[in-house]
Amino acid sequence: MIKVSEEAKKKIAALMSEEGFNSLTDYVRVGVKSGGCSGLSYELKFDNSTAESDKIFEDNDIKILVDKRSVLYLAGTILEYSGGLNGKGFVFNNPNAQRTCGCGESFSL
Repeated sequence: MIKVSEEAKKKIAALMSEEGFNSLTDYVRVGVKSGGCSGLSYELKFDNSTAESDKIFEDNDIKILVDKRSVLYLAGTILEYSGGLNGKGFVFNNPNAQRTCGCGESFSL
């Protein structure tokens, strides 16, 4: 469903630890909401509980929660992390997006 690159895994684990979460037991919640310059934008946050409508995935030792509405938008997405001087942070490589904005934080289908 959603893949997590090695660089993204390292950054997620570090950020989770900083915020009091455990990357071995807690989750990264990934979702899609209306908004952004292309119509839809990504949401990314940490969570330690699930809802009935959540789908649970795991890749590269990272547990991922996706709400039922966002599953179709995110199928096949790879979550990557780009650091460095020109890095953009977390990047969603979404094969379903037909158009993305320049900042990479929103998309349309």
